[in-house]
Amino acid sequence: MPELPEVEALAAFLQENAVGRVLARADLAAVQAIKTFDPPLSALGGLEITGVGRHGKFLDLDVSGIHLVVHLARAGWLHWRDNLPPAPPKPGKGPLALRVHLAPLDTDPPAPGFDLTEQGTRKGLAIYVVRSPAEVPGIARLGPDAMAVDREDFARLMAGRSGQLKGALTDQTLIAGIGNAYSDEILHAARLSPFKGADKLNDDELVRLFDALRTTLTEALDRQRGQKAATLKGEKRSGLRVHARTGLPCPVCGDTVREVSFADTSLQYCPTCQTGGKPLADRRMSKLLR
Repeated sequence: MPELPEVEALAAFLQENAVGRVLARADLAAVQAIKTFDPPLSALGGLEITGVGRHGKFLDLDVSGIHLVVHLARAGWLHWRDNLPPAPPKPGKGPLALRVHLAPLDTDPPAPGFDLTEQGTRKGLAIYVVRSPAEVPGIARLGPDAMAVDREDFARLMAGRSGQLKGALTDQTLIAGIGNAYSDEILHAARLSPFKGADKLNDDELVRLFDALRTTLTEALDRQRGQKAATLKGEKRSGLRVHARTGLPCPVCGDTVREVSFADTSLQYCPTCQTGGKPLADRRMSKLLR
């Protein structure tokens, strides 16, 4: 799932490559992806892209005051194309959700632009055309951005949250921008169990967790900076220490990275670094390890 660093890098890429261009037209290929009807998608045609921003994990293109907002969900991505086919795509065919054509410049190939795609059968990619980003329900509910919250606010947010650390870090209404992958990385760097209670942290643990959050995301942003859209996924994978590395050695201590599976997701952790050497039970109702 694209998280704060990847969405920030996509915004920077589009800022460089799309801002100042005219959006010629937008072709919808996955009808279920569009979540709004006023303004219509067609209202974007002929308008200039004037800015690109990020709200948590939402990507926001300002098209002369109308906002094309995208949440890439678990398996969505943006693909820049130097030469898009002119014919509108057939709805429901393949992973394509939206195709955005930009008016070419004199030095361009015939039809530059980008595709929004989503792999798999579970479709969660969401597209909004709104006059203000605050009209998007998910944006209206966002907590403070993970890169903007300070240590005092972070401590206050954790103290007021019951439940496990893994869930607290990925709750977008509490802190915006962190998903499954970077929450695993942050907890590993902080040497904390994903099942520890968010409101049970002592002062030292709070400092470790905040510092790990800031360091992990900053390093990821530094790796992603200047990357093309096509290389961002690979760059993300190259920096992961425990997430998606089940069965491999922990790069810190050498212990085997373990996994806890849930109904539709999983988490990865190092027992030696995070849980006092005790493996977590791999079932949804695991006992909490403190």
